[in-house]
Amino acid sequence: MRVEKIVGWESYPKGKRHTVSGDVRVFHGLPSPQLGNRRDILVYLPPSYQASQKRYPVLYMHDGQNLFDDATSYVGEWHVDEIMEDLAGEGLEAIVVGIPNAGVKRLDEYSPFKDPEYGGGEGEAYLQFLVETVKPLIDRDFRSLPQREHTFVMGSSMGGLISLYAFFRYPEVFGGAGVMSPSFWFGERGSFEYAEAAPFVPGRLYMDVGYKESTLSNVGSRRYLADVRRMHRILQRKGYKEGNYLYVEDKQGVHNEADWARRLPAALRFLLGVG
Repeated sequence: MRVEKIVGWESYPKGKRHTVSGDVRVFHGLPSPQLGNRRDILVYLPPSYQASQKRYPVLYMHDGQNLFDDATSYVGEWHVDEIMEDLAGEGLEAIVVGIPNAGVKRLDEYSPFKDPEYGGGEGEAYLQFLVETVKPLIDRDFRSLPQREHTFVMGSSMGGLISLYAFFRYPEVFGGAGVMSPSFWFGERGSFEYAEAAPFVPGRLYMDVGYKESTLSNVGSRRYLADVRRMHRILQRKGYKEGNYLYVEDKQGVHNEADWARRLPAALRFLLGVG
């Protein structure tokens, strides 16, 4: 099959070192005026993309270097490409945009709340980069469905924290969020006050947590679980319930890519409207 050439986007390299499946493209060194840095942007295209003129929902995912390729992952990949290829067989297709983290600046960019020990505070600028720079690029170059009801954001750990924040912060942009093992302890637990005060936003929310979470912080697994349950209660009080909200507790779940990959198919079925 002929692969459509899209100006500025290269086919992702494949070979012995790489584990990418399907059609993945890369835009090298996209500058961020909001953050003053650059990073590659990755895009997975659905199996039917080349043979149709369809438009597709778009899922924006953080920690992009961990999504598709074991060669770039620092702790194992999510297998998002293989999972999406499998889900296409169920009629579920979407464009997935991977935004790699900024390495040592990851914690700063993934939280709008400053943490006295670990940093943070650049989450607003990071989301401006996503909304004002990345999304317009995707909507220009690919056959996306740009409306909020077809636009989703997802991540794990700190990526889960910033995804929930993005859902409430940009209700005109995001119609759903996937919040996996969110690090609500970060930034002196500022996420709770923010979520309490935020107006109800229509859309679809997925949130999960494992019973055996363990992170760089000194927060034990029991406290980690308690924090996520606290947010679960807040979301329920705000009006998120069966139909627009799916909450999962994984009794075997630990804080790693393998478990997020294991829970991802069910999360995507729900977020994208078929589960």
